[in-house]
Amino acid sequence: RDIWERYFFLVAVAHENENLKQSLNQFIGKNNQWHEVELANSRLRDLLKFKSAPAHQVVAAEVIGKDPSGWFKTIIIDKGKTDGLQKGLPVVLPTGIVGQVIEAAGHYSKVMLLIDRNSAVDALVQRSRARGIIKGESADQCRFEFVLRKHDVQIDDTVIASGLDGVYPKGLRIGRVSDINQRNSDIFYEITVAPFVDYEKLEEVLVILPPQPQNVANQK
Repeated sequence: RDIWERYFFLVAVAHENENLKQSLNQFIGKNNQWHEVELANSRLRDLLKFKSAPAHQVVAAEVIGKDPSGWFKTIIIDKGKTDGLQKGLPVVLPTGIVGQVIEAAGHYSKVMLLIDRNSAVDALVQRSRARGIIKGESADQCRFEFVLRKHDVQIDDTVIASGLDGVYPKGLRIGRVSDINQRNSDIFYEITVAPFVDYEKLEEVLVILPPQPQNVANQK
């Protein structure tokens, strides 16, 4: 009888243990979901702060796809022509420039990232105002080309958009100078810039819409 009682006790303990495991797994799953919601809320709060700062109207979009090949650095976002998007619009984050819209359909758009080799941004060194062109190079760096050696450029200088390319508003952050190579036979620096945006972790972005034409009748 003692053996049977112990057997039934162990069976009951095993059932209880299994139920506790299931409850724990459910709790872990819910806790992970809450953590993801909190992270998303934090990112959205940063986006909302940025939206209220610039004079330009912006649209928040979610990244829903990435180019799987290594040839192009592009993403797909869930906003398109129905949301006012069109080809050539700049895409940004509070931390810096993401890229620009290169295709717009009804409900989604393709964005070429700043690090794509076909990307180019007219840029300035914020401190010294030295000017050049930012070109995409890899997942974690860009080239800062055509910067004359007579200009003052230093490691850790912040590089911003000049606004002269007609795409990116002046002052948008791009990255920091991470390396400078001076060739004796060249009149230009060879400069490497580390972007402020982490392109491997893009989940939400902001698209800057074109300025709305003013109504002349309303002005009168």
